[in-house]
Amino acid sequence: MYLADLPADLLARAAKIRVAAFDVDGTLTDGRLWYGEDGRETKVFHVHDGLGLKRLQANGIQVAIITARISHPVALRAEELGIAHVYQGQGDKRVCLAALLEALGLMPEQAAFVGDDLPDLPAMRIAGLAVAVANAHPWVAEAAHWQTRLSGGMGAAREACDLILHAQGKSAAERERWQ
Repeated sequence: MYLADLPADLLARAAKIRVAAFDVDGTLTDGRLWYGEDGRETKVFHVHDGLGLKRLQANGIQVAIITARISHPVALRAEELGIAHVYQGQGDKRVCLAALLEALGLMPEQAAFVGDDLPDLPAMRIAGLAVAVANAHPWVAEAAHWQTRLSGGMGAAREACDLILHAQGKSAAERERWQ
């Protein structure tokens, strides 16, 4: 399994995570913006990512969405997945993540942030585990503690979820659950 050979320092970071925050455009989606003839926006989300987010929640890890844009499809997807912490229209994702941590009584090292582009950097810099998706901007990839093999919107979020569950010793129980 690809998670078996990860560095000990990365696993130690992931083992501490109690809240995982995700950007949307380019992270939970492929980054393309789709508009219908009527001007309404649509987005495409990957089911693997959705199950990963649900599995984090089922294992006691809170999930948050922090995005600069405001989009009705994001609200619908978050509701479908039972994500309580949804922050849209966030110009400063670092401030948002810090406020979330304060509200939850958590320290920065207990947070993961998964992103792909420059607006994600400030939040990634305070997170104990910063993850860049495979197709992230090079500066984001440089700032990350780990980079996924898959691109945003194509299962990258699931990889981050799997990393956290693996580092916390929950992968075997998850695998057995689905046998």
